[in-house]
Amino acid sequence: MACQLDLFCSRTEAELFHDHQQSGFFSLLVQLPERKCQSSHLLRDLPRVLDMISPNRDTWISQAEFTRPNRRVVNLLRIGLLFADLDTYRMSWAAGRTPEELASSVLYHCLQEGIPAPSILIYSGRGIQAKWLLDVALPRQALPRWNACQRYLVDRLTMIGADPAAKDASRVLRLVDTINSKSGEICRVVHVENGHDSTPIRYNFEYLAETLLPAARWEIEQQHRARADRRQLKLIPGTKTDNLRGFNGRQLAWDRLEDLRKLSELRGGVPEGERMKHLFWRLNFLMLSGATHSGQMYHEASALAAEVAPGWNYRSRELMTLYAKAKQFEAGERVEFGGKEFPPLYTPRNNTMISLFQITDLEQRALRTLISGETAAKRHAERERMRRRAAGAVDRATYLEAASNKQIQAQSLKRKGLSVRAIALQMEVSAMAVSRYLKPH
Repeated sequence: MACQLDLFCSRTEAELFHDHQQSGFFSLLVQLPERKCQSSHLLRDLPRVLDMISPNRDTWISQAEFTRPNRRVVNLLRIGLLFADLDTYRMSWAAGRTPEELASSVLYHCLQEGIPAPSILIYSGRGIQAKWLLDVALPRQALPRWNACQRYLVDRLTMIGADPAAKDASRVLRLVDTINSKSGEICRVVHVENGHDSTPIRYNFEYLAETLLPAARWEIEQQHRARADRRQLKLIPGTKTDNLRGFNGRQLAWDRLEDLRKLSELRGGVPEGERMKHLFWRLNFLMLSGATHSGQMYHEASALAAEVAPGWNYRSRELMTLYAKAKQFEAGERVEFGGKEFPPLYTPRNNTMISLFQITDLEQRALRTLISGETAAKRHAERERMRRRAAGAVDRATYLEAASNKQIQAQSLKRKGLSVRAIALQMEVSAMAVSRYLKPH
């Protein structure tokens, strides 16, 4: 096994989740004498860039790929793995254990928790990085489900040192074959879970999601409690809520963010007077989706502002209220109104958003969630029609046409002198059906 692990240089390990033949960007973070320096590079340059990295400098690499040369989650392009950063050096049980012994402990804990074995385990110089490679990289649209799986993994691995802050898609982790200056150790692969072809095992994401997140736990759990004054609005101090609760709500928030981006694309951009409105609501839905946290809010705001209008100098103080609400949201606080509980961030109705952004019926056809009740009903009817057709049913026009043809055929055979029974045998229908076809209309 040791010889095999020696084959994992920085480039080999990075290419397990970065394909340099694809479009997009990856990012590096390098510790310089005075500061950390971040840079982004085209994926096609991955082999050349990694070959230039000095092993004597602390270096981190993004796990995801991005549409633009920064690692903001709003610019996510795809991600090909799940991961957990385990600070085992903080845990008393890990004292004195070798990297290989730490890896064995992680594998044992995963087995006990019913978590599939990580594809690879990396000794970061002080802790362990666990990575579950996917057989197909996920697009940005799948981010809410990916986030749900990440939260579950981190929660279940907390007792062995999982860093709760290291679970977002924009995360960087230490690069293999580079030094960890805090310990003087080199970051290296210490375990590989081989698949059938002697390469690190890759998992189907649907399988992982089904294993980690039973479908029943994705459903929004509605809680209704009677209140003496149903008009009272108050903030309920929070405790940390189940990371899987409200998954559907996070998906809806992410889809609304994508709809606002699509809306500006349909309109050929955002007029100057509407820029802050777009930025505010996009950022609100981003925070509500759980794809990032308040500590990164202003960085994500900067990326979204550049998307709304390149070179736009927005005033960040206009987002201070939203930042405060995001902090409350992360603390698990809830706003109570009308006997129901809501997150502190804004959760407007569709009609409110349609009115606010003056979204036309034509524009709604290209959107997923910001649609009127009438448009939603039409889409539901169309889905039902397609479902019935897939199940073998035919639409009314087709049915009536077929019935008319059978009526003509039955009447033609009757004129030839055939009996009702003979007509039924020839047409392979019942005698009662033939009687209906022959009945004058």
